[in-house]
Amino acid sequence: FERDSTDKVLEVAEMFDIKNRLSSYPSQLPYGILKRVEMARAVVSDPVLLLLDEPAAGLNYLETEEIKDIIKMVNKKGKTVLLVEHDMNVVMNVSNVITVMNFGKKIAEGTPEEISNNEEVIKVYLGEEEHA
Repeated sequence: FERDSTDKVLEVAEMFDIKNRLSSYPSQLPYGILKRVEMARAVVSDPVLLLLDEPAAGLNYLETEEIKDIIKMVNKKGKTVLLVEHDMNVVMNVSNVITVMNFGKKIAEGTPEEISNNEEVIKVYLGEEEHA
């Protein structure tokens, strides 16, 4: 059992490009790498559903791009990812289906293309005047 666990940790560490950080304490890690470690900790338990709450929050452009790639990779490995995120670049680039909420009420659901063209979403999030 221990050998299998070690192999799984090493596999996930490789996948998240944190293998060289396995002996580091979380308090020693830069914020962007810490985000990857947090995601890796969740993935190593082999979940059916991976819930990510604002994985790109506080990250710079390069770190955000890395997180997007990781989310896509996790999804390609057969994991369902439920993403709560306000960075629309991330949402539009990693999602197959998007549900848009406004004050706790679902206002739209569809593909990224459908959502980006949805009049209700545009009205609520971009404002009618700015989008005209």
